[in-house]
Amino acid sequence: MWYNGLLNLSVWQLIAVTLVLTHITIVSVTVYLHRYSAHRSLDLHPALKHFFRLWLWLTTAMNTREWTAIHRKHHAKCETEDDPHSPVHKGLSTVVRKGAELYKAEAKNEETLRIYGKNCPDDWIERNVYSRYPNGGILVMFLIDIALFGTLGLSVWAIQMAWIPFWAAGVVNGLGHAVGYRNFECRDAATNLVPWGIIIGGEELHNNHHTYPNSAKLSVKKWEFDMGWAWIKLFSWLKLAKVNRVAPIAHRVEGKGLLDMDTAMAILNNRFQIMAQYRKQVIAPLVKQEWLSADPAKRPLIRRAKRLLSRETSLLEERQHATIQSLLEQSQSLKLIYEKRLALQHIWVKTSANGHDMLAAMKEWIVEAETSGIQSLKEFAEHLKTYSLRPATASALS
Repeated sequence: MWYNGLLNLSVWQLIAVTLVLTHITIVSVTVYLHRYSAHRSLDLHPALKHFFRLWLWLTTAMNTREWTAIHRKHHAKCETEDDPHSPVHKGLSTVVRKGAELYKAEAKNEETLRIYGKNCPDDWIERNVYSRYPNGGILVMFLIDIALFGTLGLSVWAIQMAWIPFWAAGVVNGLGHAVGYRNFECRDAATNLVPWGIIIGGEELHNNHHTYPNSAKLSVKKWEFDMGWAWIKLFSWLKLAKVNRVAPIAHRVEGKGLLDMDTAMAILNNRFQIMAQYRKQVIAPLVKQEWLSADPAKRPLIRRAKRLLSRETSLLEERQHATIQSLLEQSQSLKLIYEKRLALQHIWVKTSANGHDMLAAMKEWIVEAETSGIQSLKEFAEHLKTYSLRPATASALS
């Protein structure tokens, strides 16, 4: 019948087709707009780039330059009043419910487009079709859905139109800066929502992305799954994509006990992984030790120490700073490892531009750690010496 459309699909077939169509949109956003256009973490074949541009015009009415500029500004101004969609300043409820509206409002900011929208498409079809008629694509998609799927095509079209505003603008930009787990203590409040997401194409690994924004691969743990990276690997195999950058790999040479320039630069390069190791190898065991020896009345306070003592200080609230101060007043050991953690981070901030100064500061830090009297801190200092910019080779170890 005419009202079933040209394909005359069953309800279950229609659901499957809708999921496929929305997944193509997610792939277009995460691979083309995000990882390619905004961060240049990979290169794409011209034919693939144009397919993504066409598909996004049909399904989202989003302009490449606008999306790219807004996202770059988000990274540059993250968690400040100038961030286009920060839950910290605009409120979680606002970003989740009105993420698409925040995007549209920022897209009208010519200063944002001028500063952050460089190196985006400016060819004939962009100027005369995609940018000139931004709503033309979604109208074309509406007619296609009605023709193919009949009256139920209206539902398919509505889901397509709501998919990105809900998942990307709302969930990732909202919940991805408010709830979830953090592998790394970057300066942004970004979190990972789930380690195995498929619906959002890997974008749910938001803490990983804000830690390494120029990486084409968003997963870092063995148990995390990045659907966008799976597509990038397929595109690379088909010669349609070329990966430019991924997160640095932390190389370690077992038995290496000399802190040289190679080690210092490797530590700087892998500082986020190293601070995650500091949380596991130094803070966690000492907090457990303090908890076991503490009075029952003090244990609830100490239980919170593992997370608070490793958290990025700029993201802490006043009450959390007060809790940390209370912890440090009760335990000289916790105070020492907390101060050593801050001192280690200060080395990277203060001396990263001068390798020799950083090496000298690292040597001093390690000597102090080794003579601290805290076993876990001493072992961590030994652990630091084994880092290298290059993986271990048989000749190097012989």
